[in-house]
Amino acid sequence: MFTRNANVDAELNREVERMLAQAGEDLIVPIVQLGEPVLRQEAVEYRGQLKRKTLLKLIESMRRTMLDAPGVGLAAPQIGLGLAFAVIEDHQRDSEDDPREIAELPFRAIINPHYEPIGDKKASFYEGCLSFSGYQAVRERWLDVQASWEDETGKRHEERLHGWPARIFQHETDHLRGEVYIDQAQTRSLSSDDNLGEYWAYDPVPTQAAKELGFEL
Repeated sequence: MFTRNANVDAELNREVERMLAQAGEDLIVPIVQLGEPVLRQEAVEYRGQLKRKTLLKLIESMRRTMLDAPGVGLAAPQIGLGLAFAVIEDHQRDSEDDPREIAELPFRAIINPHYEPIGDKKASFYEGCLSFSGYQAVRERWLDVQASWEDETGKRHEERLHGWPARIFQHETDHLRGEVYIDQAQTRSLSSDDNLGEYWAYDPVPTQAAKELGFEL
């Protein structure tokens, strides 16, 4: 559990409070795009650098910003803050036989998250990022992971995640290491959102895209 106020960084706390004040009543903040140095830096482990009230307001701001985008995850570096936490949430439902295995992912603030692969199975699907707006590409990821994180109270959690929830957790955790999904994506698969919807959205497993765009699954 975080030691209350023992590790508060006064300057950082003021910076975050200023950012939240500028966001106004809706608490929606700008999402930085690729090329911003913060997206390529390893985030600092969170150990109570913010006052609890500030942390909770920041988490709410990140959730509102994520949903407004819209997205299913948002890491602190994506709003210009180099601390190791993110928010995730997905309530989308597709058909039961959707190969992406999309499942309910309740809202969580994941602080100092980490994952380890379970088994050796991987899956490749189109994936996007709020910090690389307007594009998606095929990215291979572990199908099953053992996820661990701390919540906003400092309580430790562990959970086995599968399918799409596992992909979301990996994507956001990678952000905290200075990685973006495109780093290990099939770059020949890169597509604008409009073209993805027109040509490839009908085929969740991107076999036809691989054939026509010239990449391997």
